[in-house]
Amino acid sequence: MIGTLRNQEQDLHAYRVRLTVAFAFILVACGALSARFAWLQVVQYDHYQTQAEANRISILPVVPNRGLIMDRNGVVLAHNYSAYTLEITPSKIGKLEDTLDQLSTVVEISTKDRRRFKKLLEESRNFESLPIRTRLTEEEVAHFAVNRYRFPGVDIKARLFREYPRGNSASHAIGYIGRINEADVDQLEAEGKTANYRGTDHLGKIGLEQSYEDELHGITGFERVETDAGGRSVRSLSRAEPTSGNNLILSLDIKLQEVVEQAFGDRRGALVAIEPKTGEVLAFVSQPGFDPNLFVDGIDSINWDLLNNSEDKPLNNRALQGTYPPGSTFKPFMALAALELGKRTPQQGINDPGYFIMAGAAHRFRDDKPGGHGWVDMYKSIVVSCDTYYYQLAHDMGIDAIAGFMPQFGFGQQTGIDIKGEKTGVLPSQQWKMKRYKQKWYGGETISVGIGQGYNAYTPLQLANAVSTLANDGVKVRPRLVHAVQDSRSGQVRLLEPAQSQASKIKPEHIEFVKNAMVGVNKEGTGARAFVGTEYISAGKTGTAQVIAIKQNEKYDEKRTLERHRDHALFIAYAPAEAPKIALAVVVENSGFGAQAAAPIARQVFDYYLLGKKPLKPAEEIPGEDEGD
Repeated sequence: MIGTLRNQEQDLHAYRVRLTVAFAFILVACGALSARFAWLQVVQYDHYQTQAEANRISILPVVPNRGLIMDRNGVVLAHNYSAYTLEITPSKIGKLEDTLDQLSTVVEISTKDRRRFKKLLEESRNFESLPIRTRLTEEEVAHFAVNRYRFPGVDIKARLFREYPRGNSASHAIGYIGRINEADVDQLEAEGKTANYRGTDHLGKIGLEQSYEDELHGITGFERVETDAGGRSVRSLSRAEPTSGNNLILSLDIKLQEVVEQAFGDRRGALVAIEPKTGEVLAFVSQPGFDPNLFVDGIDSINWDLLNNSEDKPLNNRALQGTYPPGSTFKPFMALAALELGKRTPQQGINDPGYFIMAGAAHRFRDDKPGGHGWVDMYKSIVVSCDTYYYQLAHDMGIDAIAGFMPQFGFGQQTGIDIKGEKTGVLPSQQWKMKRYKQKWYGGETISVGIGQGYNAYTPLQLANAVSTLANDGVKVRPRLVHAVQDSRSGQVRLLEPAQSQASKIKPEHIEFVKNAMVGVNKEGTGARAFVGTEYISAGKTGTAQVIAIKQNEKYDEKRTLERHRDHALFIAYAPAEAPKIALAVVVENSGFGAQAAAPIARQVFDYYLLGKKPLKPAEEIPGEDEGD
């Protein structure tokens, strides 16, 4: 009995100890919690108040309107419009395919939409919001809003979209915008522009959209908004308005541009037309073109493959980057070089037997006319385009003299036009060949250079710049596509001053002689048939450029030659001859003689620009032209 009482007392004592310890632990825990509560609520109040406020208030970028692009007459070539997009943030999505399948039951999502989205996903960071559908209707927006709770990481956003209302027209000059990729981000960071592109999804990729990005983009604004626990905006607290980008007013005449594009029809090639006095580009054509609207949302793989793998290469900017042998369009400049360097006088001539043989060589350099042109002086050599005359002239001048004279007309140099990607072309010389091929120059190579063949290769822009300089009496002006910039806030127009002109030291009488011979080309020479009955006087020079070499004793037969191996047709010209308002160069790929295919296009351009005559159909080739080029 006594043992039982002792056990109960021991148990009671142990219970009291445990109870005391537990009570002490509770007191300590409550003290710790109270101390922590006091620390958080009193000592750290300001810190956590700031954090809470930051969670409640978000600073959102407000993307500025991109500036408009207009032609010289105010016709809008690129503008913006607002529309709703259905966007996915991939980092917030579990199984992407399942989400897309479920979304397609709420909003229509085509196979094309999925392909484009996957291409964007490959090019973008996975935490970015990417559009799966654009240009949603009001009904689609409402339908998704009802089902939004089912799709975390998917939202409707209002976006500004770029639109090019003229489609393919002037696409290589205007360019297009595209989504910002990793390379663009790196470039923006290197230039310190990241802050101004917060919230911006697109920037200019090529053409004027790229070259004038800083003018067109504008300044990003910011908005302080209150958000709920789900991160959705409740109300706007304050707003710093963005500044819209400035508008570009181009020198291009879009109606003239479309006349040129129609004149080409389905042929490939390029044309650049310049106002000689100012250097302003009136038309900048590369055919075929492409629709820049395809790139705004992110081009899908099918359209990309169609453009990128097309045999006609519509994405190639032929006017800026295509390099072609100038053919006989080089001859007026050769004649001018001969006069300036004292290698010929206008009266000196040769008897053309239809070929030229260099001393000590067995190879015959054939003239385009079998049997030759008879007696040929400098005037006639340009008017009838006598190859033999220029074979002999090139031989007498030598390659380095030719290469030393031509740069003052821009051959083998970038013109400095205000879009990126211009090719330099090739003005050959002994030094150039040694540097390029580690080989010496051979005398026979000079002969071909004299008629614009051989290593000669220039862009249509360079040819247009050269003939514009000649029309401007030897004064070279840098070509440009933008005439003025209009401030988006004040509407004030800031004219872009022409680059300082470079006057040559060529004797005026020599320039006048060559210009007079080029008038003769269109009056009585190789270009005459294309300019019969004009109400103005024009000057020009036809040209034909070989694509593949033919054997020495073999005559070129267009009908037996594969279409892609046929000669290119070229033409340079300006009008009116007495006071030039427009100078141009045109290349029509694989179309034979310049007089046949290229000169008729120039005729339509001049008729429209000078007389307002709008053609109703593409320029027709002149049939039966088998002499001259």
